[in-house]
Amino acid sequence: MKQNNFSLTALISAFGRAYHSKYDTPKIFDDFIAKDLINKNEFSDISENMIQGIQFFNNDIAQRFQDNPDEILKWITQVQLSPTPLARAAYCEKVLLHEVTLGSEQYVILGSGLDTFCFRYPELKNKIEIFEVDHPTTQTFKKERLTNAQLEIPDNLHFVPMDFTKAFSYQKLMNKGFENKRTFFSLLGVSYYLTKEENTRLMENLFADVPTGSSIVFDYADERLFDVNGKSNRVANTVKMAAASGEPMKSCFSYNEVEKMLDACGLFIYEHLSPSDIDKTYFANRNDYLSAFETTHYIHAVKK
Repeated sequence: MKQNNFSLTALISAFGRAYHSKYDTPKIFDDFIAKDLINKNEFSDISENMIQGIQFFNNDIAQRFQDNPDEILKWITQVQLSPTPLARAAYCEKVLLHEVTLGSEQYVILGSGLDTFCFRYPELKNKIEIFEVDHPTTQTFKKERLTNAQLEIPDNLHFVPMDFTKAFSYQKLMNKGFENKRTFFSLLGVSYYLTKEENTRLMENLFADVPTGSSIVFDYADERLFDVNGKSNRVANTVKMAAASGEPMKSCFSYNEVEKMLDACGLFIYEHLSPSDIDKTYFANRNDYLSAFETTHYIHAVKK
């Protein structure tokens, strides 16, 4: 997002995780800390704004539940807001925990926002160093929220202010204690907003100075992104909202294109989850509105 929208974006993402943790069953990804980073007024304001905006998303739902604002909020959150962030976070952390057992000693979160991993896994304090990379404005905002929530920053959490989408700097990481050790990266909700060339350059830079076996989890949109409407037009709505925010979606890939890009960067695809794979893995047998987005894929890629 634009610089002045960074904190709002992080806040809305945390809202989606907090809502899921509080109201949804079964849990896809239980971020039980997220609620502590949002005050009651903000939670109420975000909820009200979403409810008021229901006609943008679906006129039929607006009419059907006009006397049931709680159901409208549930619908917007479960159909439009939460599916991709919840499932990709669940997948990413599953892979990360496995990578730790295989010897990864560093975790770099690119576009960390209001991430809460280190607070949910205090038992890993002496096993992995965590580097949160994000815009300085967002990191200042997060530190304020941690203070307000009385959450003490652990010794293994390091904040690295950087607009990595413009220029990635290993020096800034090293200034915070990053070393040439096996590293796990997460890049979630970012690839869409970079051109294909920018995605390639970022991957090249990320893996230039880390050992073999280092890896990354990222999500991407397939080649149907700008042609498929999706359930209740949610894919098209996402594209429209991104454009309206001032940061339009710029890239989508076929699987072969992703494979070729990663190979050129010295990576191979260890695991790929298609939309149907994601739906079966994280959304099966639910009795609510949650389901996988139609054009979103997850990749776990490893340095050769």
